[in-house]
Amino acid sequence: MIPNRFEGQVAVVTGGANGIGATVAERLVGEGAKVAVWDMDVSAPEARVADLPSDSVLFTRVDVSELASVEAGYAAACAQFGKVDILVNSAGIAGPTSTLPDYPVEAWGKVQAVNVNGTFHCCKTVVPGMISRNYGRIVNVASIAGKEGNPNASAYSASKAAVIAITKSLGKELAAQDIAVNVVTPATAKTRILDQVSPEFIAYMLAKIPRGRFAEVDEIASMICWMCSAENSFTTGAVFDLSGGRATY
Repeated sequence: MIPNRFEGQVAVVTGGANGIGATVAERLVGEGAKVAVWDMDVSAPEARVADLPSDSVLFTRVDVSELASVEAGYAAACAQFGKVDILVNSAGIAGPTSTLPDYPVEAWGKVQAVNVNGTFHCCKTVVPGMISRNYGRIVNVASIAGKEGNPNASAYSASKAAVIAITKSLGKELAAQDIAVNVVTPATAKTRILDQVSPEFIAYMLAKIPRGRFAEVDEIASMICWMCSAENSFTTGAVFDLSGGRATY
C-alpha cells in the first residue's frame, strides 16, 4: 500500500462487499480514502471490509440494475462524505453455463441488466459531479471474456465486451477534463462468481492461462488502485490486461 495516496478522496466501489470489490475497498481505505460500498448483500461483507473503521466506510444496499437504487446510493454517499472522486464498477454476475441456443432468455437479460446496465447507471449518476469538479477516476471491471469470448458463456462475454465499449466511449467524452475512464480485463480469480459456473468450465478457464494459475484478488486490486489514482493522469479509454498471458493486446 501507498500511505495517504487517496487522502481527502471519496470512492464508490460496487460489488464491494466481497471478492475483487472488497479487496479494492480495503486498499483504498488503507491508502486514505473514504469508501462507499454498494452491494446487494451488505449484511454479510467479507471481514476485510467489515472490519474497516466505521468513519471510513459506508455500506449501502444498491441494486445497480435499477437506476433509482443507484441514485439513492449516490445521495447517501454524498450525504456522508460530501462528494465522489472515484468509481470502481466491480459488481457483476456470471450467469449460467450454457450453449447459446439453450441459453435461458431471462438469465441473458439479468446478466446484461447487472453487468451492462449497472455500469451505465453508475457512470450516468456519478459523472456529472466529476465534471463539475474537473476531476474523477472511473475503473470498470470487465473480463478477458470480453476480449476473446468464452464458449458456453455468451451472455457474460457479450456483457463484458459492452463494458469495454462503454469505457472507450466515455473515456473519449471526458478526455478534455481531468477525468480518466479505464477498464481492467482480468482472467479468472478465485471469488464467489465461480460458484455460478460448472467445475468443467473452471478447468477450461484455468487451462487457458499461460501462468498456470488464477489471478489473485490482491493483484487485481493493486492495478485498479493505480488506475484510480492521480498518477494515472494521461491514459483514458484504455484496456488494462490482467490475464496471466492469455491476451496481451
